[in-house]
Amino acid sequence: MIKELKTLIAVASEGTFAAAGAKIGLTQAAVSAQMQRLEHMLGMQVFDRVGRTAYLNQAGLHVLEQAKDIVDRCHSLGTTPIFKEGMKLINIGAITSIQRSILPTALADFHQEYSSCRTRIFPGVSMALLDRVDSGELDLAVMIRPTFDIHPDVIWEPLIEEPFVLIVPKHFAVVDWQSGLSEHPFIRYDRSSFGGRQVDKLLQQLPFSVNEKCEVDEIDAIVKLVELGVGVAIVPQTDAHPNWPASIDALTLGSHYLKREIGLVYKQMASVDPAIKSLIQAITTAMTWR
Repeated sequence: MIKELKTLIAVASEGTFAAAGAKIGLTQAAVSAQMQRLEHMLGMQVFDRVGRTAYLNQAGLHVLEQAKDIVDRCHSLGTTPIFKEGMKLINIGAITSIQRSILPTALADFHQEYSSCRTRIFPGVSMALLDRVDSGELDLAVMIRPTFDIHPDVIWEPLIEEPFVLIVPKHFAVVDWQSGLSEHPFIRYDRSSFGGRQVDKLLQQLPFSVNEKCEVDEIDAIVKLVELGVGVAIVPQTDAHPNWPASIDALTLGSHYLKREIGLVYKQMASVDPAIKSLIQAITTAMTWR
């Protein structure tokens, strides 16, 4: 049944059987068959069907909450229980740079005030984190603002802005950022990330093509590749890199100024929970005093 429960969560998250199938690698017919099998196993209807459209009914919404709990417990099978019965668990998503900078300070302040709470950190790229907040798997996430409008049920709270720069090995002796891009191999910030999409959009506006050497998601890895002289890269200047290595120069993008916005996402209902509200404030304060 666990397979069907995971599919149910995907349907609730994506809104339709077709979209859920695309996300988890099944056809629409396979998703429909799994949902019919789930209803048969449960002995109840969890969807109200109108024509070709299916909506979760009240029973289905109740099953959905139970399914999330069951799937989460299955993921924890074989691990040592680390929190007492009744202790509140807050699931937090965060991109790598935030985990390495402000999140430890925010969590330290939060746990001083809420000693009875337990937090669990889930790493990931912003797109995946947004999906998990939207589906209810995460209570909140610190991520890059997407390039599209967020669902109205999800709150976006901006925290900081990080400018993009061109980083180059000093021995390349680059005079300006455009000549650095056109004359040297390029290390691309992964296009599947929101930040990488911004870089890709900028590159499409330029009157020349770059000589792409490799594509990487992890900023630390990109910095290391530049440091080793593999090529140049456009990356955000994050809190994790307030100062670049001595062997690297950072050049501003001039009139093509580019930035990424880091912020919090959470469901509107989460903001009324005292513990989550306090955690949001702790993260905001840590970001302000970084």
